[in-house]
Amino acid sequence: MANPSLLILAGDGIGPEVMAEVKKIIGWMGAKRSVTFDVTEDLVGGCAYDKHGVPLHDDTMAKAQEVDAVLLGAVGGPQYDNLDFSVKPERGLLRLRKEMDLFSNLRPAQCFDALADFSSLKKDVVAGLDIVIVRELTSGVYFGEPRGIFVEGNERVGINTQRYTESEIARVARSAFELARKRANKVCSMEKANVMESGILWREVVQEIHDKEYPDVALSHMYADNGAMQLVRWPKQFDVIVTDNLFGDVLSDCAAMLTGSLGMLPSASLGAPMANGRPKALYEPVHGSAPDIAGTGKANPIACILSFAMALRYSFDMGEDAARIEKAVEKVLADGLRTADLMGPDGGTPITTTQMGDAIIAALDASL
Repeated sequence: MANPSLLILAGDGIGPEVMAEVKKIIGWMGAKRSVTFDVTEDLVGGCAYDKHGVPLHDDTMAKAQEVDAVLLGAVGGPQYDNLDFSVKPERGLLRLRKEMDLFSNLRPAQCFDALADFSSLKKDVVAGLDIVIVRELTSGVYFGEPRGIFVEGNERVGINTQRYTESEIARVARSAFELARKRANKVCSMEKANVMESGILWREVVQEIHDKEYPDVALSHMYADNGAMQLVRWPKQFDVIVTDNLFGDVLSDCAAMLTGSLGMLPSASLGAPMANGRPKALYEPVHGSAPDIAGTGKANPIACILSFAMALRYSFDMGEDAARIEKAVEKVLADGLRTADLMGPDGGTPITTTQMGDAIIAALDASL
C-alpha cells in the first residue's frame, strides 16, 4: 500500500520556521511509529510570486489536487502590500481553498490548563475550553456576485453579495453534525435570520438536514451577533458551532483569543472525499506570517504542529497519534516552557522556536 502523501507549502515570514518543527515530527513518525509519509515541498504566497510572478503556480495547484493532504505555513508580508490584488500572496491560499473545494473549515479553540491565565477572560470562564467552529469556506459574501466598486451618479459604491445555495449549506451542516457525533453530540448554528434572507435559508436547511439525517444530535440556533456575545460571556456552553463564511471568520478569531494566543490555534479545511475515501484537505495554523519576528527564533510552532495532528486525525485516521502529539504539547506547556508569545504572568522558561520543537519531540519519546 502506498505511503500517505503530503504537500508542504511553508510560505512566507515565520512559515518556514514553524514548518521546520513539523518536519521533525514527520521524521519522528517514521523513525518511532513506522509511519512514512511521501513529502513534496513547493511555494505559495509571496515566495511563489518572487519566483513565478504568481502567488500559486499551476503546477503547484496540480500537486495539491493529487496528494492526500496539504500542510501550509503562512503567506504574506509588507513587501507585497502594493501588488495588484490579483497577485497578492493571499490569493494563492484562496485559490487552493476554492479549486480544492475545501468548503468546511474546522477551527478548534482549546485552552490548555497551563495557559488559562493568558486569556483576557477570567480563568474559570476559559479553563478546560474545547470547542470547534465549523466555518463554510467557499461561498457566501466573499465569493458572491455582483461584487466590486462602481460609480453611481456622483459617488462610488462598494458591493458584495451574500449568496448561498441549499446544497452549499447542507454539506457544511453535515460536516458539523458528523463532527458533533464524535464529540459532545451538540451543534449550535449561527446566522442572522432576523434580518437576512440568506440567514433564513441557512436556518431552514440546517434544521431540515438535522431532522432527516441527524435527529440524535442536539441542535440549537442563535443569531451570530448574540453568538459573539455568548462566546465571551460563557464559551463552554458550546461544543460545535456551524456558521457561514463571514460570520465564521469573525467568530473564529473571537474564539481564538479566548485561548490566549493565536500561536496555539490550528485549523483544517476539508472538502469532498477523493477516490481513496479521504477528504481533500488543507491544514494550516490560524496565525499569519508575522514578518516582524521572522528569523528571530521567537515564533511559536505549536499551532502548525497541532495542524499536523489534525491531519493525522481527519485525513489519515491516526487518532491515537494525533492525541499523542496533543498530549506532548500539553506536557511541554505544563513544564513551563514558553515561546515569546506565551511569556506571561506565570513566568516560565523562555525558549526558541527550535527548542519548542525539540521539547515536543522529547515528550513524544517519553510517551512511548
